Amino acid sequence: MVEQERQSNSTPGGRIERIVRNAAGQLEAHVSGRDGTVVDARVARCFPWSLPDCYVSIRDKDGKEVVLLKSLEELDPASRLIAQEELHDKVFNPKIRRILDHKNDFGVISITADTDRGQVTFQVRSRDDIRFLTPTQALFRDADGNIYELADVTRLDAASRKWLAEYF
Repeated sequence: MVEQERQSNSTPGGRIERIVRNAAGQLEAHVSGRDGTVVDARVARCFPWSLPDCYVSIRDKDGKEVVLLKSLEELDPASRLIAQEELHDKVFNPKIRRILDHKNDFGVISITADTDRGQVTFQVRSRDDIRFLTPTQALFRDADGNIYELADVTRLDAASRKWLAEYF
């Protein structure tokens, strides 16, 4: 079953045989049915963001999609680890653990939060930059385009829930 899933990672470009890092630290994607290796490949997470290991795009250095993976499980373990590391290192998507401060000045919301990547302060321009995935889960897009994930507002401490009460 797993082998069948690994073979299903095809788009018109073929199937990922493996992903490795070359001596320069670049990703190389070896794709069946394609002449040559995709050097300096990119790994990009697609929607929905609520399924972070699903719908992952492997792209060439110009951003053109080579293969769309329905799941990272389609990759062999070594390639999957490299793809996960790349997504973690290149995609700044901190998970909010606690709200430390919250201000609303002239419609710009400033939030200071404790995240899995440390303490951050970010600004949200409008409610349009808050995407609700479920009644208790949301993504905040800051003014720079970074995404901050709130997995479950009910798991936050009382003070954090109070700061966010107007949104949930």
